[in-house]
Amino acid sequence: MQNSPKRLTKPTLDKDLDKLTRVEEAAHFVSRGLVAPGIGMIFLALAMIVAGSYVIDLPGAAIIVAGAALAAYMAMNIGANDVANNVSPAVGSRALTMGAALVIAAIFETLGAMIAGQNVVATISEGIIPPSSMPASTLIWAMLAALLAAAGWINVATRLGAPISTTHAIVGAVMGAGIAAAGPTSVDWALMSGIATSWVVSPLLGGMIAALFLFFIKETIVYRDDKIVAARRWVPVLIGLMTGSFAAYLLISPLAHMTDLGLGQSLLVGVATGGLVYAVSIPYIARQSIGLENRNQSLRTLFRVPLIFSAVLLSFAHGANDVSNAIGPLAAIVHATDNLQAASGDGLPRWVMLIGALGIAIGLLLFGPKLIDIVGKDITKLNPMRAYCVALSAAVTVLVATALGMPVSSTHVAVGSVFGVGFFREWYTRHARRRLDYIRKRGGMVASEDPEDNNPEETRRRRLVRRSHFMTIIAAWIITVPLTAMSGAIVFGILNALFG
Repeated sequence: MQNSPKRLTKPTLDKDLDKLTRVEEAAHFVSRGLVAPGIGMIFLALAMIVAGSYVIDLPGAAIIVAGAALAAYMAMNIGANDVANNVSPAVGSRALTMGAALVIAAIFETLGAMIAGQNVVATISEGIIPPSSMPASTLIWAMLAALLAAAGWINVATRLGAPISTTHAIVGAVMGAGIAAAGPTSVDWALMSGIATSWVVSPLLGGMIAALFLFFIKETIVYRDDKIVAARRWVPVLIGLMTGSFAAYLLISPLAHMTDLGLGQSLLVGVATGGLVYAVSIPYIARQSIGLENRNQSLRTLFRVPLIFSAVLLSFAHGANDVSNAIGPLAAIVHATDNLQAASGDGLPRWVMLIGALGIAIGLLLFGPKLIDIVGKDITKLNPMRAYCVALSAAVTVLVATALGMPVSSTHVAVGSVFGVGFFREWYTRHARRRLDYIRKRGGMVASEDPEDNNPEETRRRRLVRRSHFMTIIAAWIITVPLTAMSGAIVFGILNALFG
């Protein structure tokens, strides 16, 4: 029997999308189990005590304390539900142990929230509904209503097993409560348009960045005659670029107010940091490559360090962007209470940021081990190199959005990155000259036919899978934002009638 020719197409996009779906399903499963509810309740009580100690002498202290409890609850949900997107690839590939992954994620989620979360918090607390659009007392009730509506919808959706975005939930709730409080003119519609645009652009940008990284890896490492030598040359470059770019980002954006460095100096520090890490990683990667066979399987070992770096970056980026979903309304309530007292509303109290940061970390630590264990086996099958591209592109995209003050969904950015990697691989498999030459050089036969062309039913199934994931993202915008907006308006009406 004649050997069948090697096929150029690889139906991995749909498999990778299925794995990402399993992450969301597992997150909801773990949330249903209410793991360690006692610890969670203790944290909520501590958040209320801390808030009360700062505002006990102020009118409206009870509202602030209630808002602190709701913000802490939302922060724990954020930490619990998104942890797998950040560290499961590194754990599944055995680049990190479970304990190390939890510690690293908790630390960098907290650092991201504390260091770089202010821009997005300002957008949620002051941008969508400007404080000048209504009296301070009305704004307090509107923001408390937004917190109640968003937290309630997240809780209901989790019970129903419906994957939603906490970013969409809080943005919709703030908008709805503001409209109910002061009419449609109270909303900064230009900013809302920018936020909605970022929800479309960020998955597309994530996909393009992921595809570019994968193109670089395939061209410089995967389809080279000596993969190990190529990896020794280029993996340290990737590590250095990641580190240097991240250092420059910190100095240019979140830490700019703490340093006197200009743009040029910050870039030089980033280059120097990247160069130092590059030099240190060269001997490490060389040691890791000793005894490895010249095959793709060996590259999994050499990409452990980049996977760890991408997990760190994504944890930092997630903490920086998503902390606003929990504490943005709380920050607005605190500032509005300060204004009632003719006090300075400048700056965000550190205890507010701390509640959000610790809430994300505690949610991660409470729910993380079981969640990672559930999805680890599935997400590991997402090739470490592809997982690295997805995680790094998601981190870069979310960090850019954070620097611009735009709240985006990290899960949807990750979905966009998976799409970008999958579609690029399909194109590259059919058209890349380097891959074709690589296969021919090793005596392989290049099939001219596409398996999908011979199996219309499979083609239809795969397109349905992709369409379902795309529609999940669209449904999150179409359903979550209007629903939480209506909920926010209704809750504000009730609170205003009872206490306003």
